Parts: sequence; C-alpha cells; structure tokens
Amino acid sequence: MTDFFADIPKLAFEGPETDNDFAYRHYNPDEVVAGKRMEDHLRFAVAYWHSFAWEGADPFGGRTFERPWFGEGMDLAKHKADVAFEMFDRLGVPFFCFHDADVRPEGADFAETTRNLEEIVEYFAAKMEQTGTKLLWGTANLFSHRRFMAGAATNPDPEVFAWSAATVKTCMDATHKLGGENYVLWGGREGYETLLNTDLTREAEQAGAFLQMVVDYKHKIGFKGTILIEPKPQEPTKHQYDYDVGTIYGFLQRFGLEGEVKLNIEQGHAILAGHSFEHELALAGSLGLLGSIDMNRNDYQSGWDTDQFPDSTPEVARAYYEVIKAGGFTTGGTNFDARLRRQSLDPQDLILAHAGAMDVCARGFKAAAKLFEEGKLEAARAARYAGWEDPANAAMLRSDLASIEARVRDQNVNPQPRSGQQERLENLWNRYV
Repeated sequence: MTDFFADIPKLAFEGPETDNDFAYRHYNPDEVVAGKRMEDHLRFAVAYWHSFAWEGADPFGGRTFERPWFGEGMDLAKHKADVAFEMFDRLGVPFFCFHDADVRPEGADFAETTRNLEEIVEYFAAKMEQTGTKLLWGTANLFSHRRFMAGAATNPDPEVFAWSAATVKTCMDATHKLGGENYVLWGGREGYETLLNTDLTREAEQAGAFLQMVVDYKHKIGFKGTILIEPKPQEPTKHQYDYDVGTIYGFLQRFGLEGEVKLNIEQGHAILAGHSFEHELALAGSLGLLGSIDMNRNDYQSGWDTDQFPDSTPEVARAYYEVIKAGGFTTGGTNFDARLRRQSLDPQDLILAHAGAMDVCARGFKAAAKLFEEGKLEAARAARYAGWEDPANAAMLRSDLASIEARVRDQNVNPQPRSGQQERLENLWNRYV
C-alpha cells in the first residue's frame, strides 16, 4: 500500500441526496438499466497516461504536478502501478488503458525497452489478479519520441517504420498477455505538414501494409479482442490520414480491412474534426464500426485538444443514445481520456474528477436508455421515412432514371414539403435529460 490516497475512502453509491463528495450520486454499478447492470453497460476505464504520466504541462509552461513516482527507473514505474491500482480500487472501475511509454521506462535500446515493458506486464498481471481490474485496451506510443516526428507507419525512413512495427508487436503481446479486450492504433503523427516533401500514395500504401500486419499478427497469436483505430484530426499534424470516421472507413475499404477493424471514437477529436461526438458515433454505428469511446470534452473556445472531464449530462446522453442504438458495447467501453487542469494538484482532485465524470455518464446513459426504450424518438424517425416502406417506393432504389420519370408522369403527383419537426423532437429530448 502507498500513502498517496491515504485519506480517501473507497467510493460507493449513496444516491442523489448525499452530501458526501466521495460518493456516487447516479452511478450505481448494480442498478439494472435496459436489462443489464450499469457497470456492464458503461464499462468504465481509467486512462493511465493522463492520470499518472501527465505532469501538468501546457504549450506555455512546464510541469505543475509533483508526484512521488515521477522519474526514471523500474522502481518508480512499479510505485506508479501501486498507486494506479489503488485508485482503480477506490473508484471501483472495472478497466484501465495504457500506452507502453506510460508504464515502463525507456531503455538504452529497443531490447532494453522491451525487457522493461515485459517486466512491468508481469507486475500488472499480479496486480490485476489481486484486484480483479481488467485491461480495456493497450496501445503503443508512436508519437512522443523525436524519432516519430514524421510519423510511424507513414514515416519516409524505413528504419522508423521497422521500429514502429516492432514496438506494436511488443505492445500487442503485452495486451494479449494481460487479457486486454481491444488493441488501439492511435496515429497522432500519421499525417503531413507540407506537400512539398510528401508522397501521399506511398504513405497510404505504407499505412495499409502496416495495418494488415497488425491484423495478421492478431490472428497469429490468437488475440480475441478487437483492433481499433482512433480518429485523430489536425493536432499536431494539420493533414491527418485518420481524420474522422468517414475518412478511416474509406481507408479500410481501400485496403479491404473493414471487416477486421473498428473505431475508438473520442469526443474531443470529433470536435476538432468539425463534427459533434454524436455524429461520429452515429456514422460509426451506421457503418458497423463502433467499437469503443474515449469520453472527455474540449473547451469550445480553444482550438486544441483540452481533454477535460465530461460535465454535461445532455451532451453525454446524446452520445450514449447513439451507442445504445448501435447495440451497445461488446469489447469496448468508456475510457476517460481526460486530465486534470494543471492547477488541480491534489490527490483528491484526481479521484473527484473521475467520480464526477462517472456520475455524469451514468445520469446521461439512464436518460438515453429510457428514451430509447420508450421508442418515441425512433417512432418519429420511422414516421418520417414511412413512405419508403411501400414496396413500389422501395423498388425505385433498384430502378433506373427512365422508369422513375415514367412513374412521375403517370402518377402526376406534385409533392409538397413536410415539416421535419425539429423543435418538437428537441422538446421531446429535453423531457428526458
């Protein structure tokens, strides 16, 4: 045991009337919603990088946090793990997520770095056995080190491509060994800064080959989890190859991998792409690609990824409505890819940020589930498209322009516009949230 959270109790559900800061008001893991325990619907996870590796820096200033595990060496990495699993236990979250660079020190070369990762994986395995905490997903950090400044899979240097592929293999091995339910590919620098030095065709072919290798290796080692790509627009590269859901779907189709890979969609990235979170989720659901989500929020007055904890029940409810509509999570879940504000220095802040976000998510999820179960919004949607249920109308989609012109002439119908009833549906929505 460490003393980092020494004065903080294990959180429990106490209901909306409690005055206890260290309690859940809306998140009751055992409450049955839509036929399943809330914990099993939401599948909360803590992001190792923001909670334990981030030092509080921003583009204009350095570290503000002082944590007893900051520094190099395996002893500090294990101390970080001790604190992390104590936090998972206090919050009662079932999952966590990590990058390799979050959990192990960098070695002098690839072999030493890999040995460090393997050692910490053994340490994690013991912790997971003791606590029952599981791994939602693992991933490789292919963006922080200067070697990745021109990308990883899309890098013009074959040696960087090779290093990146080897790193992904070690991280897939780690995820598989720990029973991870997904493996994420996060292409933070898979893009370009200028066309003056970029071969778009070559870089796309490299990315496609890289992803095919990942899929092949998944099957080779018998990994039963899901391979996920996380859409990442603009930051830090202005032109990202993994910009949004639609872009990635086109990429997967181009290389014949749409049946092998799904998406991990983040709220903040959706905003940077010029979309809403629910749009990206709805499109992924429509395409059969919705895998998992990173739950956070951006500051709408800032043009970068602020990764704040969610605090808006209506926004969260709209996101979960699309998740529910798509059939809910299978291997995926709700990862809090969110970090404290750099002025929030205390251990209590780390616990309370997650607790508040879990309550917001639970409240939003219950509202979305009730609206979906009662079916009023879906009934209104179905009514809007009801004309297409007529077999003669549905047949037009398999017809041709000349036949449709003959139909219009024969029927001599002059169609009139009909209300979309947006405000009525907004009022309906707001009655639930």
